[in-house]
Amino acid sequence: MDTLTQFRPETAANAEWWRGAVIYHVYPLSFADSNDDGYGDLPGVTGRLEHIRTLGADALWLSPFYTSPMRDFGYDVANYCDVDPVFGTLADFAVLVARAHALGLKVIVDQIYSHTSIQHPWFQESRRDRTNPKADWYVWADARPDGSPPTNWQSVFMGSAWTWDARRGQYYLNNFQSDQPDLNVHNPAVQDALLGVARFWLDRGVDGFRLDAVNFCMHDPQLRDNPPVTNASRRTRPFDFQHHFHNQSHPDIPKFLERIRALTESRGASFLVAEVGGEQAAMEMKLYTEGDTRLHSAYGFHYLYADQLTSELVRAGGEEWRGDAREGWPSLAFSNHDAPRVVSRWSDSRDQTAFAKMALLLLMTQRGSVFLYQGEELGLPQGRVPFENLRDAEAIANWPHTLGRDGARTPMPWLSTATHGGFSAAVPWLPVDPAHVALAVDLQERDPHSTLHFARRAIALRRRFSALRTGGQRFVDAPAPMLVFERGEGESALLCAFNLGASPVAWSLPEGWQIEESVNLKQLSAREIPALAGLLARRR
Repeated sequence: MDTLTQFRPETAANAEWWRGAVIYHVYPLSFADSNDDGYGDLPGVTGRLEHIRTLGADALWLSPFYTSPMRDFGYDVANYCDVDPVFGTLADFAVLVARAHALGLKVIVDQIYSHTSIQHPWFQESRRDRTNPKADWYVWADARPDGSPPTNWQSVFMGSAWTWDARRGQYYLNNFQSDQPDLNVHNPAVQDALLGVARFWLDRGVDGFRLDAVNFCMHDPQLRDNPPVTNASRRTRPFDFQHHFHNQSHPDIPKFLERIRALTESRGASFLVAEVGGEQAAMEMKLYTEGDTRLHSAYGFHYLYADQLTSELVRAGGEEWRGDAREGWPSLAFSNHDAPRVVSRWSDSRDQTAFAKMALLLLMTQRGSVFLYQGEELGLPQGRVPFENLRDAEAIANWPHTLGRDGARTPMPWLSTATHGGFSAAVPWLPVDPAHVALAVDLQERDPHSTLHFARRAIALRRRFSALRTGGQRFVDAPAPMLVFERGEGESALLCAFNLGASPVAWSLPEGWQIEESVNLKQLSAREIPALAGLLARRR
C-alpha cells in the first residue's frame, strides 16, 4: 500500500472529505489533447489523472465541457446535458469519472446557472415572441422612452448589460458577454429546469458542483439603476463605474441554493462550492454558506485579483472566516482560469521559482479548502500570448491594460522535447510559451529540487497534520513583511512563518518549536529569516 492510498480510506469514508481538501482545478481545453486537434479533451484529462493523484490532491474540479459555441470557452452553455464534441462524449466522461474514483479522486463539475449561450434552445424559444412557454425564462425588458436600455447596468466585460433583440422588440440582460443572456432564475420553472441539470450530472457520478457566478443568478425585478462609484481608485471597464446592487445579489438567491443543497444531499453528492465575486462578496459568501441547508463553501477573488502578496492581505483573508456559529467553510485559490497566474502577479522581480515554492507552502497552510490551478504545481508564470493569438473576448477588449485571461489558460507543458510541450501534436488553440516548456513536467520529475516535487511535499503536510485541514487559524503579531500564524490548538498546534519581502527580516523561531518543513531556508539564523523563506514548525 503506497503512501497516498494509505490516507484515502479516511477521506473517502468521511462525508466531509472536502473540509480542508486540496482540489486540483482542470481547465480541460488546455490540459491534455488526446486526438491531436489542438484542443484539450476529456480523454486527455483521463490520461493524466495519475499526475493529479501523485500530487496528493483529494479531488479535481473540471471547468465546463458542455455543448457550447465557445464564445466564452464553455461558460456559454448551449446544452447543459451533453459534452461538446471538442471535449469528447458522455461515454468519455463516464470513463473519466470511473478512473478518477478508482484513483481515490472526487470529481467536481461546473454548473452555470446565471446565464446560457444565445444558442441554447431555451433562449431560441424565449426570444421568438412574448407569449411562448419560455417567454419569461430570461430577463427581458422594454426600452426606455428614448430607446435606450432599461437600466444603466454595465456588463462585466463589454459595456451595457442590455442587448436589443428585434424579434421581441425588447432588451435582454447579459451580465457578461452579449451572447450570454441571463436566465430569469426568479421563475420557478427555470429553477426546476436547472435542478434537472444538476440531477443529470449527479446520476453520472459527480461528487459535487462548483457554482459559477452564483450571485449573478437573480436581478432586481424593479429594474432600479445602480448608483455610481464616486471613489474608485482604478477603472479599466465601464463595469467599474457603479455599485452592482441591482443587477445581481438579490436576497432570494439563498432560497434557490437551499433547493440545490436538498437535491444534492438526496443523491449522495457531498460538496457545493460557490464562486462569489464583487464588492459584496465577503457578506454574500457568508450568507450563501450559512447553516446546514445552503452551500458547504464559497470562495471569492480576494487573492485572485490582488496585485501584491502582503501579510495584511493574508490576515484579512483569514479573518473573514473566524469559525463563528453557523458559519460556512472557506475555500481559497491563488490562481485560476480567470486571473493572471500568481507567479507573475506577485513575484515582481524576485526569483520566480523561489516565489512559486513559497506561495505553495503558504497556500497549503491556510485554513479552508484550497484550489490548486493546473500548472501552479510547476510554478508557471503567466503565458505570453501575442495580441494576434488572443482568443478571449475580455482579453481582447481590455488589451493592453490588463494581463487578460488567455495567459492563464495556455496549454500544460508535459514533455520538454515534444512538439508544443507535449500538449498536442497539432498547433494548440493558444500558443505554448517557451518559458513554460523549460518548466515541463518531465524535467521537473527528474529534479528532486523542482517546484513539482516541493508541491507534493506541501500537499502531503495537509494529510500528515489534521491541524492544517480542519484546525483554527490565529495570526501572531510580527513586523511586515513577516506573516506569522498558528494552525490548530494546544500541543498539536503548528506555527507557520513567512518572509513575504525581498530582503531578510529580523525574526527568530520562538523557544519550544522545531521546523518540520521549510522553503528557501538553508539555515535559520537566530536573528533573521531570508527573503521568500517560509517554515512550518511543531512543538518539541
